[in-house]
Amino acid sequence: MSGLVMRAAMPVLRLFSPETAHGIAIRALKLGLAGHSAADSPPALATRVWNLDFKNPVGLAAGFDKDADVMAPMLELGFGFVEAGTVTPLPQPGNPQPRLFRLYEDAAVINRFGFNSQGLAPFVEKLKARRRNGIVGANVGKNKLTEDAAADYVKGIEAVCHHADYLVCNVSSPNTPGLRSLQAREQIAALIGRVLEARARAMPGVRNLPPLLAKVGPDLTAQERQDIAEVALESGIDGLIVGNTTIDRPASLRSVHAPETGGLSGAPLKAKAQACIADMYRLTGGRLPIIGCGGIATGADAYARIRAGASLVQLYSALVYGGPGLVADITRELAACLQSAGFRSVADAVGADHR
Repeated sequence: MSGLVMRAAMPVLRLFSPETAHGIAIRALKLGLAGHSAADSPPALATRVWNLDFKNPVGLAAGFDKDADVMAPMLELGFGFVEAGTVTPLPQPGNPQPRLFRLYEDAAVINRFGFNSQGLAPFVEKLKARRRNGIVGANVGKNKLTEDAAADYVKGIEAVCHHADYLVCNVSSPNTPGLRSLQAREQIAALIGRVLEARARAMPGVRNLPPLLAKVGPDLTAQERQDIAEVALESGIDGLIVGNTTIDRPASLRSVHAPETGGLSGAPLKAKAQACIADMYRLTGGRLPIIGCGGIATGADAYARIRAGASLVQLYSALVYGGPGLVADITRELAACLQSAGFRSVADAVGADHR
């Protein structure tokens, strides 16, 4: 019943400003009003990546649950995993409001939050207290005024590594000045080296360390993609999330909010995200698991990302328009796509477009 209440409330939520509506949704989730998925994930969607068993490959992207408030409720909606954050070492308010915009005509969202965060201390306490009822990743970033960016990532990884199933360094948000420059070859190589050392230092003697990923954006040049692929393979990092929001504004956008500054996500990002995933899979020779993110709203979208090279996928913006029932729809459609193509598992379909 509570899930029906949440779905019925979707039109009402859209009467509020986007950020206010998001806050209401978080509170409703904490109260259990979103319900849970009535159906189990189709068995064919179960997949194993980094020695972690996912009930399905469809995850919640970082940004929805910035402060690790609703990890369990989101898992109960049917997600195969959720990613909390981005969290910064110190609390910070982020950019001034308004900073979140719905582009209804384009099934898209623009945000310029700027890593608003309550900081590591409460974030870690929530990770510690969570019920171990599913796979949870922790996404860390840097404070706006920190000059030694890698030092902030080190602090974040050291704090969360004992309490999350996988770890992510977000180096691609367009809303923190200078952050995307960390994707340049020398900078990302140095950062990855330091956070890998931090993980090892924080977990001495642990054999199965939580996988560490870098989240890179879709606006990379061909040379930048090549550099990141080479650094990733050389460094020993465990995977990549491809990608993030884009600063591009396609000519097809119709919303009056299209000129707003910030990162664009949702349907207009679909083709660009698909191409970037395919390119990174090719450049890494399929040797590094990729989480595909950007423009996923249907099971067919998820299937396309998997064929392009993603072992797992994530979504966020589509929830703004599809509501809590979207997750079950996507997993059901994805299972049908796999069956129709003759794949017995998700793993069998990963990178199929390259074969």
